[in-house]
Amino acid sequence: MALHNPDFATDDDDSWDNSSAEFEQRFQLGSEMTSLSRSASSEKYEILDNLHVKFSLSKMSRYFSVFILFGIYPDQGVSWQMLAVSPLESFSMNLTDFHDSALLKLDIGGPFVADVVNQQAEDYILVQISQTEDAGSRRRRQQQVVYNWSLPLSSRRNHQIITTRTFQIPNRGTIFINIQAFLQEPGSVPLSMKHQYLHANIEAQVTIASIILVGVYVLIILEIVHRTLAAMLGSLAALATLAIVGERPSMVKVVEWIDYETLALLFGMMVLVAIFSETGFFDYCAVKAYRFSRGKVWAMITLLCLFAAILSAFLDNVTTMLLFTPVTIRLCEVLNLDPRHVLIAEVIFTNIGGAATAVGDPPNVIIVSKQELRKKGLDFAAFTGHMFVGICLVVLVSFPFLRLLYWNKKLYNKEPSEIVELKHEIYVWRLTAQRINPASREETAVKCLLMQKVLTLEMLLRKKLRTFHRQISQEDKNWETNIQELQKKHRITDKILLIKCLTVLGCVILMFFLNSFVPGIYLDLGWIAMLGAIWLLVLADIHDFEMILNRVEWATLLFFAALFILMEALAHLHLIDYIGEQTALLIKVVPEDQRLAVAIILVLWVSALASSVIDNIPFTTTMIPVLLNLSKDPDVNLPMKPLIFSLAMGACLGGNGTLIGASANVVCAGIAEQHGYGFSFMEFFRLGFPMMVVSCTIGMCYLLVAHVVVGWNT
Repeated sequence: MALHNPDFATDDDDSWDNSSAEFEQRFQLGSEMTSLSRSASSEKYEILDNLHVKFSLSKMSRYFSVFILFGIYPDQGVSWQMLAVSPLESFSMNLTDFHDSALLKLDIGGPFVADVVNQQAEDYILVQISQTEDAGSRRRRQQQVVYNWSLPLSSRRNHQIITTRTFQIPNRGTIFINIQAFLQEPGSVPLSMKHQYLHANIEAQVTIASIILVGVYVLIILEIVHRTLAAMLGSLAALATLAIVGERPSMVKVVEWIDYETLALLFGMMVLVAIFSETGFFDYCAVKAYRFSRGKVWAMITLLCLFAAILSAFLDNVTTMLLFTPVTIRLCEVLNLDPRHVLIAEVIFTNIGGAATAVGDPPNVIIVSKQELRKKGLDFAAFTGHMFVGICLVVLVSFPFLRLLYWNKKLYNKEPSEIVELKHEIYVWRLTAQRINPASREETAVKCLLMQKVLTLEMLLRKKLRTFHRQISQEDKNWETNIQELQKKHRITDKILLIKCLTVLGCVILMFFLNSFVPGIYLDLGWIAMLGAIWLLVLADIHDFEMILNRVEWATLLFFAALFILMEALAHLHLIDYIGEQTALLIKVVPEDQRLAVAIILVLWVSALASSVIDNIPFTTTMIPVLLNLSKDPDVNLPMKPLIFSLAMGACLGGNGTLIGASANVVCAGIAEQHGYGFSFMEFFRLGFPMMVVSCTIGMCYLLVAHVVVGWNT
């Protein structure tokens, strides 16, 4: 970036000590000028400021009470009980110490079949929960079976899986738990078990979880706090609710909820991109893209979105946006475009393209990795072949609709590029000054110098705004002349470092592909990205390591960590299970001749709307067993494949609904914010939600034609 008046050097005869007082005066003057410039804000920001004040006054008392509630309830360190059952010998225990508890949570570990609930098999474990009348009554009734819980056993008896179920306690009588094994051959089955009492019923927990989720969205939409802090406050409120209910997790358990593979992937790719940006490659790509589009903005945007969609079909969406966002921002700066609109369009098509294959989006990976679905013919090729056709139709319709949404939007900046760059430069200098902690005299002096630089640039900006008359055409007619000037200005600055970066990045992307298709590679995406980052740090001989770390989006990493904890806590509050169960109940009440069409529509739209407000990974994991059991129910009589394809289509395309609906959205917003072009929740919502509705509608029509009209269900 070309700087205005970059000379900071003081005269040689001026000593550093004697100028400290002058620096402090300049810093105070700069602060006064900054406050004067900020006082001219619009009424919108005044309203938001009032909200900030009210929130600041009330948040201390509210969250202090949350801290107290979270602190007075201990961790539920319930010990496991080891036991063994056989056809001849069962296990029984009585529970009388539940007091006023509403639910009984039972965890059982054993050699069970994964992701299968209440399915009869040759070998299975039967858990019976029975209860009598209150012990205080004179005449006690016989034990009556309240719940039957069947757990199919796996052929591998050394394979341990922990399964959990919650039972409602109907009355105050003694609870009897009986566990028995039904085996074809003589033998015993080792099991582990623990029980826990919960003080709130499922409806109350779901209601509280919904309130917490709505509260997090209100904080993000109104921008009362940063989205990272909003996610942290929401996760704290959810953990406090679990503590009140009687299910407070330990610190070790909360840490286990964080998906470290995703965080490692983000961190490794951020380091790679930070070193890559030092080569000037992003500027070079921006000029080449401008030349290839022959100066036509919409042709360039279409090519960027199409290329992003194709790449995300084979790479992870997050990786695609980590590579595309810096190039797009530099391209828009060169062409005097507003990067926010272009970035939103790119991330939307990245999410659409990721749904085309079995490795493009995490919900698809989860579906294809299920062994039971593979046995039914839903392997990589079958899944990709079916989804690819539908996503191609979605892309064909989405491009004209995107052009319609952007019809009245000014893609060019309203001000000349010189003024835009000057404003961005002022923002960067001020942000740099704010990051300096004046712990010493020298650091205070440096901060004063930076604020003096900001003051000088603001004065220059006011002069340019008074004297410059702006007139920008909607299409650059002199693009050939501009190309020659841009090629001279933006070129590769370090070819040796570029070769090293391309080598490492190429190996990393190749390993990403091989990890998806070759079963013999035992490295996750996070490991590959971290090893690539370390390799490039060694090759590039980076000495200023803090400079690289400063370019890492720490706020984005913290947001994902808090979001993982929030989603897992909401799952423990039965919110995701409740959505799946209610969806299954609605499908069952539909007449049989219309059940398949209604099931496709309902599963797709519930998945899309749910994935736009909660993480699609736990939602997909929860919905797969629900849909499998629904397809196996003889009273429902529904094929399995249409339900799974509806889930995949809705979970992937629903990420475009909101800013936090998909990981790629958050990553793109974080990088854009670091470059000074951050976009708000509502800015993304105005474009992303209509695109989600249109893309889901096209996907729904494709599934209805394929499975209801054509009958492509085998």
